[in-house]
Amino acid sequence: MRVSLPMYNLPQMRQANAAFWDAIRGELGIDVPHTLDFDRKPVPPAIEPDTLFTQVCGWPLQTIYAGQAVILGVPIYHARYCDGPTHAGVFVVSQDSPYRTVADLRGCDFVFNSIHSNSGMNLPRRSIADIACDGPFFNSVTETHSQPGNLERVAKAEADATCVDCVTYAFFTRHHPHLAERLRILAPTRRTPAIPFVTAAATPPDIQAALRSALFRVANAPEHAAARAGLMLSGVAEPDTVTYAVQLRHAEESQALGYPFLR
Repeated sequence: MRVSLPMYNLPQMRQANAAFWDAIRGELGIDVPHTLDFDRKPVPPAIEPDTLFTQVCGWPLQTIYAGQAVILGVPIYHARYCDGPTHAGVFVVSQDSPYRTVADLRGCDFVFNSIHSNSGMNLPRRSIADIACDGPFFNSVTETHSQPGNLERVAKAEADATCVDCVTYAFFTRHHPHLAERLRILAPTRRTPAIPFVTAAATPPDIQAALRSALFRVANAPEHAAARAGLMLSGVAEPDTVTYAVQLRHAEESQALGYPFLR
């Protein structure tokens, strides 16, 4: 069985991620892996049938991973631009850059993590679609496969701007303050549902139920407060109260506005 927490996986966060999984494992009371796979990519080729527990961006869950996973719960983070079980992308530039609005980014060199990312691609695409005027907006657009890496690139003047998940930005500022002091948030994107905890669709229903119960116990029980605090979690929402279809609507709107991809 595979277990991982790849979405917020800075090296400095391994202990916090391990503590969170240990809390869930303790509540499960069944034989499951003791350790997380810290090398799993945020956007793997697929959600393998033996994936017991992981966290996956809601956008590819509806596209390249459609039908491969079941949402167990939606995290509620204590971070700027989060509101309940939602989050936003944030456009980030260097502290001393001349940019003051998203429109000012026209002609800049932009980096993003993945074409399958909601906060890195889908949400900034929707923002740019309103002002792109049917043509290329950026001077260059580069896919890098790392949101923390993109923040570092902007901090080191290797790129002009990026857009990352606001929770990623919060963790980056916590663990890399010397780099974060060179950055500033230019503007947030629209909010969409946060990155959910999932299990493979092939996971037996009784195990799905046990995972869901354990997750919500860890999300609410006082004895797990430290495990939650390490990941800035203030709770977990039921998946049937959260609508991920809004992410698909943003993609459709970008297409209709003549801006189908970042360019």
